[in-house]
Amino acid sequence: MTAKKASAALISVFHKDGLEPIVKKLDELGVTLYSTGGTEKFIRDLGIDVVPVEDVTSYPSILGGRVKTLHPKVFGGILNRQDNESDVAQMAEFEIPQLDIVIVDLYPFEKTVASGASEQDIIEKIDIGGISLIRAAAKNFKDVLCVSSMEDYEDFLNVITEGNGTTSLEDRKRFATKAFNVSSHYDSAIFNYFNQEKEETVLKISETKGQVLRYGENPHQKGYFFGDFDAMFSKLHGKELSYNNLLDVDAAVNLMGEFKNDDPTFAILKHNNACGLATRSTIKQAYVDALAGDPVSAFGGILISNVEIDKPTAEEIHNLFCEVVIAPSYSDEALEILKGKKNRIILIQNEIELPETLVRTCLNGVLVQDKDSKTDAKEDLTPVTEKQATPEEIEDLIFASKLCKHTKSNTIVLAKNKQLCASGTGQTSRVDALNQAIHKAKSFEFDLDGAVMASDAFFPFPDCVEIADKAGIKSVIQPGGSIKDQLSIDYCNENGMAMVMTGTRHFKH
Repeated sequence: MTAKKASAALISVFHKDGLEPIVKKLDELGVTLYSTGGTEKFIRDLGIDVVPVEDVTSYPSILGGRVKTLHPKVFGGILNRQDNESDVAQMAEFEIPQLDIVIVDLYPFEKTVASGASEQDIIEKIDIGGISLIRAAAKNFKDVLCVSSMEDYEDFLNVITEGNGTTSLEDRKRFATKAFNVSSHYDSAIFNYFNQEKEETVLKISETKGQVLRYGENPHQKGYFFGDFDAMFSKLHGKELSYNNLLDVDAAVNLMGEFKNDDPTFAILKHNNACGLATRSTIKQAYVDALAGDPVSAFGGILISNVEIDKPTAEEIHNLFCEVVIAPSYSDEALEILKGKKNRIILIQNEIELPETLVRTCLNGVLVQDKDSKTDAKEDLTPVTEKQATPEEIEDLIFASKLCKHTKSNTIVLAKNKQLCASGTGQTSRVDALNQAIHKAKSFEFDLDGAVMASDAFFPFPDCVEIADKAGIKSVIQPGGSIKDQLSIDYCNENGMAMVMTGTRHFKH
């Protein structure tokens, strides 16, 4: 049967917001209502007749409410095939009522976990009856329409109102798709809670909030974003973010996370890499000095601050064409200035925990790894040369190391006075990365005398420290670990350079 007139509905929900107009409409259409517990009381309080499920099953709710609807007379009413003679006969034989509509949602398992509740409270929020009813109704979409979430209440109300109680096969299948999305996401959340120690080497990812982007990396590619963008950002102004915008915003947020508790720091990124970064006593000066790192690449870039953006800073930013500006807050005057460009995207970054696991497609599968949560600090530095880095150089070395960690390998970062002078990014050799950085720094008239150098991996030969020395660089930070570490150490000792090793490599592919 393609079109079906509903005669009976089972309603048993946790979330009752928006349910009242549905109940009233079903009653108006002459649909018999069956229900349990709190939902049954809700319907009665509306002055509408409702049949308790216990009257159908001849069983009360037992085990503290754990078993209410798990009964053949309930599931028979849902799963029977109305065009199957044997099913129709058994329905009559066992006096099973036909259920054409099932409105059931699930206990809020994920919210309970997020609230920090006890394990016992979390376990009690694992829905058994609800998930079974949803799966049964969705499976039998040929005859039954399943509403599995309060988010679909309005859609369902429109369907039964327009159809005067009649539903189409197309609508029933559409709601079944929604139902299996709900059930599969729910089961994934439960599994991931139990598998926090990764006892099972299994990957289950379920994102129910998705949006279609204008296109992917290029206009001929389709693009989508799955995640709760609104939980992470408050978008105050500008056009919709693109696929590439989102990748750059991700890189910006992760980089600035290294400077969250530092003095005012400003970064400018392009194609996932920082082209400018500076820490200063004011955010305006931090922006000005970040821009000086590469004012050419900054055009069309992503800007991010670790403190509120004020009016003087906004006035400087407004002179630059940029795609996105991110900050924890803005002064009213600053916001008014930045809104002066209608397409400029302005975001407030909210306090939210980022995933500790990174996932990317690879070949015919996916790669999964822990996030690189290690940030090099002073206590991690092991001096390996006769000359010791000065306190000021140590500050610059840590600054450069933080940036190096978030730059594509192979990379070399040159910094001075907590300002990015230049970096060599994504090169096939470390020497190429260093030469690129030196050339770029000189092209923007940076004086590298007294600058520091950071490398994301060890130096297998002394060539890089030699090139750096001749450029005026006085101090180096690197992970170490090469069987030829001593060659670089010897060169530094012979030429009055300081070198520290961290013991931690920060490749970023």
